[in-house]
Amino acid sequence: MNFKILTLFPEIILNGTDFSILKRAKEKKIITIEAYNIRDYTKNKHKKVDDYPYGGGFGMVMSPQPLYDAFQNIKSEKTKRVIYLTPQGKLFNQELAKELSREEELVIICGHYEGIDERIIDLIVTDEISIGDYVLTGGEYAALILIDAISRLVDGVIEKESHRDESLENWLLEYPQYTRPEEFMGLNVPSVLLNGNHKEIEKWRRIQRLKRTIKKRPDIIKKSKLSDSDMKLLIKYCEQEKFMI
Repeated sequence: MNFKILTLFPEIILNGTDFSILKRAKEKKIITIEAYNIRDYTKNKHKKVDDYPYGGGFGMVMSPQPLYDAFQNIKSEKTKRVIYLTPQGKLFNQELAKELSREEELVIICGHYEGIDERIIDLIVTDEISIGDYVLTGGEYAALILIDAISRLVDGVIEKESHRDESLENWLLEYPQYTRPEEFMGLNVPSVLLNGNHKEIEKWRRIQRLKRTIKKRPDIIKKSKLSDSDMKLLIKYCEQEKFMI
C-alpha cells in the first residue's frame, strides 16, 4: 500500500507516522508514506498557494493550480482513489477503512484555510471523507487517522487474528480486557478468565461484546450480523436491563 499525501505541512505526516506499528510497516516496506509539499508546485514567485474567495467572505481558499499540478506530477497507473478530507464528506468508519485497505495506492489531499477550490474536487477527487462532525485547522491530522486505520488492515502489518474480536469488527464492541494482578484496588479479574476453560471464556467474551454494544453503542447493533443464539442472548440481557433494541 502506497500513501501519497498532498499537504502544506509534510513534516506533520512524516513525523506522525514514524512510530510503533506504522514505523515497522514502513521499514518492512509493507506500506510507503510519501508527503508532497503543495508549495513546491505553485507558479507564484512568492510561493503563494491561496487567494480570496470570489463573492467575498472570511478567510482564504487554496488555489487550484498548485494542487492540480501536484497531483499530475505524483499520480501513477495505480492511482484509482483520490481522497479529499472535509467535514462535508462521507463519514469514515471501519468498513470504509477495510475497503480502502484493498487499494494499491491512495492519494490524500489535506485542505487548509477555508478549504480548496471546488474545481479540484470536480476534476480529480473521487472520495470526500469526513472523520467526524467537527472542523480542524487542516487536513493533516485527519490524514494521520486515515493512514493509521487503513494501514493496520493491510496484510502483514499486524496479525490477522488481532482483528477478529476488536471493536467494530462485525459492528460489535470489544469485550473487557484484564491483565495481572488478579486483584487491584479491590477489583478482581472475572473468575471465568482464570479457569482455563477456553469454551467458557469464548462464550463469556461473546456475551460481553453483545452487552457492551447494546449499552454503549445501540446505534450500531442493528448493523451487526448476529446469529440466532446471539439474538436470544441479547434479548434476554435487554429484558433484564430494560433496554430497547
